[in-house]
Amino acid sequence: MEHNSSRPAGAGNWCVYIIRASDSSLYTGITTDLEKRWRAHRSGRGGAKYFRGRRPQSLCFVEPGHSRSSASRREALIKQMTRRQKLQLIAAAAAPNPGACDN
Repeated sequence: MEHNSSRPAGAGNWCVYIIRASDSSLYTGITTDLEKRWRAHRSGRGGAKYFRGRRPQSLCFVEPGHSRSSASRREALIKQMTRRQKLQLIAAAAAPNPGACDN
C-alpha cells in the first residue's frame, strides 16, 4: 500500500453517510470503509444499535474526503438538522441512489 508522507495515514479517507431505514428514518454515520460498514448494518452484527429495531434500506448520501475529525464534526452537524434539512442536503448532492430517500 502506498503512503503519501505529506498526509497522516487516514487523512481524507473518512466519509459521512446517510442511510434510509425501513421506518423511513434517516441514520447518519461515518466510516473509512463504506462497503464494510453497510454490510455490518445490514447483517445486524457490528453495525449501529440503531438498526436493531429497523433495517437499513438504502444509502442516500455519501460525502467523502474527510479526516476523522472533520467527519465527526460534519456528522454532528447533520444529526442536528431537521428531517427536512437532511432531505434537502440529500437532494442537493449527487446521491448514489436518487429517489431512495424521498419522503
